[in-house]
Amino acid sequence: MDFYQFYTGACFDAYTFLGAHVTEDGAVFRTFAPAADKIDLCLWQDGVSKILPMHEIYDGNFYECSAAGVKPGDYYAYEIYHNGECTEHCDPYGFGMELRPGHRSVVRDLSYAFHDAKWQRERGDGKSGPVNIYEMHLGSWRKKGDAPDGDWYSYEEIAGPLIAYLKQSGYNAVEFLPLSEHPADVSWGYQNTGFFAPTSRYGSAKELMALVDALHQNGIAVIMDFVPVHFAVDDYGLSQYDGTALYEYPHRDVGDSEWGSKNFMHSRGEVRSFLQSAANYWLSVYHFDGLRMDAVSRIIYWQGDEARGVNRDGILFIKTMNAGLKSRHPNCMLIAEDSTNYPKVTAPVSEDGLGFDYKWDLGWMHDTLSFFQSSPEQRFGRYHKLTFSMMYYYNEHYLLPLSHDEVVHGKATILQKMNGGYDGKFPQARAMYAYMMAHPGKKLNFMGNEIGHFREWDEKREQDWNLLEFPIHEAFYRYICDLNQLYLNHPALYEKDYDRDGFEWTQVHGEDRTVYAFERLGGKERILALFNFGSHPQKEKIAGKAEDYQLLIHSDDEKYGGNVENPAQCLRQEEDGLVCTLAPFSAVLFEKQA
Repeated sequence: MDFYQFYTGACFDAYTFLGAHVTEDGAVFRTFAPAADKIDLCLWQDGVSKILPMHEIYDGNFYECSAAGVKPGDYYAYEIYHNGECTEHCDPYGFGMELRPGHRSVVRDLSYAFHDAKWQRERGDGKSGPVNIYEMHLGSWRKKGDAPDGDWYSYEEIAGPLIAYLKQSGYNAVEFLPLSEHPADVSWGYQNTGFFAPTSRYGSAKELMALVDALHQNGIAVIMDFVPVHFAVDDYGLSQYDGTALYEYPHRDVGDSEWGSKNFMHSRGEVRSFLQSAANYWLSVYHFDGLRMDAVSRIIYWQGDEARGVNRDGILFIKTMNAGLKSRHPNCMLIAEDSTNYPKVTAPVSEDGLGFDYKWDLGWMHDTLSFFQSSPEQRFGRYHKLTFSMMYYYNEHYLLPLSHDEVVHGKATILQKMNGGYDGKFPQARAMYAYMMAHPGKKLNFMGNEIGHFREWDEKREQDWNLLEFPIHEAFYRYICDLNQLYLNHPALYEKDYDRDGFEWTQVHGEDRTVYAFERLGGKERILALFNFGSHPQKEKIAGKAEDYQLLIHSDDEKYGGNVENPAQCLRQEEDGLVCTLAPFSAVLFEKQA
């Protein structure tokens, strides 16, 4: 570690120096605590505890202690003294932590022999390829039992079932909600105490490496949510680490977040180096393919409030971090969850952008779900909610998310959001998902959405897999699988996501019928997508002859629980030209011959 870079916020490898590092005869422990009066290392080995004094090194702001006989799996903590008071802290750079409510750090050996060299060489950032992300909370995807506290599968145990399910379902990437250690299950990992420690809920560091390795060997990219904005307030964590506000702001007006956590002080070089090193750690040591950065708006603007103005130090932090990560991992995916209109979020830092590869299109998400929540009669006046996204789409590299945030806290699940009664929701959801998959932009869908989940997500329970015993849900899942595979196998749906010549409206003024149509181009393919989001059948004229079109998918096909017995017959040559008959609440995709 370069100390000058550490202090100036240009360091990306602080974890190679700080933390607990296994040696030939034990381990060496180092921590950064400039305001501490003294620090003792507390060790627990085979049920026996001992205290060893740490000594100052370098400029007196760092403390070190070597301990013989320490082995991976041993527990430790730091007793930090300041102004006559002592607080026990876990290691900010610790590579493991014990299961909550315990808070001690765990010595980990990070050596692991990956078998994903071919994947690492050939992977890309996905810009011109298909990116279909399955977002999931690992602990509640499947559980061993019904106990709300525990009964989790380990990283190792879940690998086989998860890989099989992702491949069957047509997802080529998985995004895990934060796997860094956190004390409260209800935070879903978004309030961390261990930024370098994989949560012990599901096992050890090597087990997580093995999971990532196995996913790569099966052609699946692995993304993790990363939280560079705030941290948990627990007194054993980062809060008042050396007796002062070392990681957080000293003033509550900017120091306390809306979530009851502490905001990182991004103006401090040591804090920026901590976060940059953590981001690089997950990409380097665990081989993650990308990071989805949570709550980026809270870094761009003071506490996410545009009225408070731009946080210049926050902007500098984002640019430095993203530029540094891309220089070290050129093909990694850096994804921003950002709800603001701040410009050039996905432009390179060299072009005065923030340096992200993708930005969540939250405007598309809100407009789309709002449209489908409305009644068929209301949709006539809301027609352009579904066309507006293409007015701004080329400003950024957008990713279309139907994420965990949309299926909790009384918002209802995606299927529930569809207008109408139980049976009437399924055709609308099928049509909506076809619209999503045909629309330019990479895709993200939260677990449970694909089986038509009706119960809001609860981190204490596994998904309601018994829904697949009901024909209507099983048919819906089969439709999502086929639609996903269609997306993965047709370059027209992804190759030119960010090129203006990859998309063209052919019907954008069907206000009186809620009919839409557009073409996608790419890979020498041309795909025509037609949609009827109204409650009555509609006819749409299209150019060419019937033999010019090959049906790819019909959302109202009987095999998907729909009402159309012979989908191919929706296309007919009539006296005034070629006409496609669109069933109520349906989508039809054709491959158009050149």
